[in-house]
Amino acid sequence: MAQMSSHMILLLLGLLLLGLFQQSAAKESPAEKFQRQHMDSGNLISDDNNYCNRMMKARNMTQGRCKPVNTFIHEPKELVDAVCQEPNITCKNGQHNCHESSLPMTLTHCSQTGASKYPNCQYRASYLTKRIIVACEGKVYVPVHFDAYV
Repeated sequence: MAQMSSHMILLLLGLLLLGLFQQSAAKESPAEKFQRQHMDSGNLISDDNNYCNRMMKARNMTQGRCKPVNTFIHEPKELVDAVCQEPNITCKNGQHNCHESSLPMTLTHCSQTGASKYPNCQYRASYLTKRIIVACEGKVYVPVHFDAYV
C-alpha cells in the first residue's frame, strides 16, 4: 500500500476544511430565509397573476420542486419585525414563539395551480389585507417563520 506524504495529507485536510467553511458560509440563517421567502416591501401590488410566477422563481422556491404555497408581505421590514414584540401565541405546530400583528398588512398569497408541475411551476395570486402570525427567534428577536394570516 502506497504511503501518503505529510504534504498530501495536509493538502487534503485543507481542501476538506475549505469545503466545510464554504458550505457553512453559504447557508442562510432562518431570519435570512424568512426575508427571502416572505418579504417584498419594495414592490407595488398589481392585479397580475404573473407576480407569483416571477417571485417564486426569483426567490428560489421552484428549484427541485414547486413550493405549493407562499405569502409575500408588502410592508416595511421594521413593521414586520415589530410583530415579534406582540404577545406570544401558540403556533400551528404547537410551539409558543408565534406573535400576531395588531394591524392588518398588505399581502400576496401565492398558490400553485392544480395543472402546474415541476419544472413549470405556475401560481395563482390572491391579494389580501390581513393580520399575520409569525414565529420569532434569535438574540435580536426577529421573524423566522410565516405561520398564517388571519
